[in-house]
Amino acid sequence: MGATNRLACYSDPADHYSHRVRLVLAEKGVNAQIVDVVADRLPPKLVEVNPYGSVPTLVDRDLALYEPTVVMEYLEERYPHPPLMPVYPVARGNSRLLMHRIQRDWCALADLILDARTGETSRSEARKSLRESLTGVSPLFGEFACFMSEEQSLVDCCLLPILWRLPVLGIELPRQAKPLLDYMERQFAREPFQASLSATEREMRKL
Repeated sequence: MGATNRLACYSDPADHYSHRVRLVLAEKGVNAQIVDVVADRLPPKLVEVNPYGSVPTLVDRDLALYEPTVVMEYLEERYPHPPLMPVYPVARGNSRLLMHRIQRDWCALADLILDARTGETSRSEARKSLRESLTGVSPLFGEFACFMSEEQSLVDCCLLPILWRLPVLGIELPRQAKPLLDYMERQFAREPFQASLSATEREMRKL
């Protein structure tokens, strides 16, 4: 899938932000070199192109990008087919707002749970909030094939890595979240999603 190119993606195989970018690459069918990065052993090239040494970092010839949303939108513009953002400005604005809300409402809680420095009380509260929030919006997932859309989008690419990690986060959704559970089952089975998974991520669900 995709033509050979000089793209390199520096990625933490366990990090949901890195997973976002790998998922966009897979959705686009772009053949990129995935360079696994361990926090205490940063590749010299990564340190050279990214002053923060953070992941994900995308290197496209002389260009280096290292903020997840910036990377995702660059890939959308660089490889416009298949499109992962709506054509019209109002719809694009709504998609960006959904991405912001996923980050603020759900990713922030996931980050808190996953942070080893978080106390157990705070972790339990974050886990409860995330479970209740996802369950509360579950009916929305029954309205469209994708999240708030009939077409796959960057919004799904932001959300799915978090949903894949629910077992690691210690969250089991109740039966009343069936529309969301159906969405997860449908999305996780798609070829691009399967192609985006690292070995570490497969282990999260024992695949």
